[in-house]
Amino acid sequence: MRAATVPPGWAVAQTTAGARLAVDPALGNIRALSLVDGDRLIAPLHQAPWLQEPEVQADDSLLPVERKLAGDFLCMPFGASDLDDVPAHGWPANSAWDVVPAMYGELCLILKRRVQGAGIAKYQCLAPDAPLLYQFHVIEGGTGGVTLAYHPMIHMAGGGTFSTSPKRLALTPDTPLEPGRNRLARGTQTADLSAVPAEGGGTVDLADLPIGTAHEDFITLVEAPGTDLGWSAVLRHTEDDIVFTLKDPHILPITMLWHSNAGRDYAPWNSRHTGVLGIEDGIAAGAAGHRAALGPNPIADLGVPTALQLADGKTHRIAQVIGAIARPDGWTRVQDIHIEGAELIIQGDTGHPRRLPFLANFLTGET
Repeated sequence: MRAATVPPGWAVAQTTAGARLAVDPALGNIRALSLVDGDRLIAPLHQAPWLQEPEVQADDSLLPVERKLAGDFLCMPFGASDLDDVPAHGWPANSAWDVVPAMYGELCLILKRRVQGAGIAKYQCLAPDAPLLYQFHVIEGGTGGVTLAYHPMIHMAGGGTFSTSPKRLALTPDTPLEPGRNRLARGTQTADLSAVPAEGGGTVDLADLPIGTAHEDFITLVEAPGTDLGWSAVLRHTEDDIVFTLKDPHILPITMLWHSNAGRDYAPWNSRHTGVLGIEDGIAAGAAGHRAALGPNPIADLGVPTALQLADGKTHRIAQVIGAIARPDGWTRVQDIHIEGAELIIQGDTGHPRRLPFLANFLTGET
C-alpha cells in the first residue's frame, strides 16, 4: 500500500497504519485522503481532472474553489453569496488559511479572513484505530445569520448505491444547476427518496447512482425528527468499498446532494467531470442562497433552521466524520449506521455488521 505524494507547503497528517490527510492551505481544502481498512488503502474523495493543468490554474476568471476543486472544504455561506460581495461558497472555500501548531497529530488551520466578523478555525485528525477522519470547525463571534456546509465529494468509477438516515422530505430547486441538463424535476417535494419526480415525467431512485447521464442535479434532504445520528453512505461498485459521512442532525439539519455526471460542457468541465456525488451536510435553504435562508423558505417553513446565528461572545462547533471501509461480502447497500457506546456500528443488508472504534461524543462536542 502506498499513499499519494503531496507537494511541499501542504499540511499533512499521517498515522502509523499508513492513512494520510493532506490539506492545501491556499484554500483549506482536502487535496488527498487515504484511509486504511485491513489490507486496503481507500481513497474516498474526488479530485477534479483539471488540477494539474497549468492553463486552468492560471485562469483568474474561475473562482479558486473551482480551479482547485477537490476533496472537501467548508462553505460559509453555502452556495450563492447574494448578501455580501464575497465569492460563491464564501471565503473559507476561496482564500488562505494559516497552519498553526497542534497536538496529538491533529491539523489545525485558521482562516486568514473573517466571515461576517467571525473567526474560523479548522481541526482535523485521522483516527489511529479506524478508517475515519474526524474534523470540526470552531466559529467565534460575528454578527447575523449565515449558512454553511461541509462539501465532501465522492467519485465512482462505475456507479454505486446511496443510502441515508431517515429523511422527512426531499426538495429540488426551482432553478436547476444547469437548466436542460437536469434529471430531477424542478421545484418538487417528496418524502419518497426512491421515487423523486423526474424532468419530463417518471421518477428517479436516489439510491441508484448515477441517477442519469450527461446531467447536473441538486437535491436537499431534510433530516427526520427524532434522528440522533445523521449519516450518508455510498457503496461504490468498482472500488468495492463503502464511503460514509456522519453528522449531528441537530446542528446540521439538512444534507444536500450534488450529482455531477458530465452535465457541464464548458471549460474547465468539458464533459469530463463524471461520477461525482457531493454529500453536503449543512444548515441552509438548499440551493436558494444566503438571502433566502434568512427569510421564509420551504425548509424554514418546516420549523427547521436554515442559518447559523452569529453573535459577539458566541462560539459554534460544527463537526463531521468521513469514513470508508472495504465492502463486506454480500453487502449491496448500507441499511443503518448508529453509535453504541464507543463503537460505530455499520449494518449492511446481509450478514454481520462492521464495528469500528469511535469517539462517541465527537459530533455533539459533549464531554
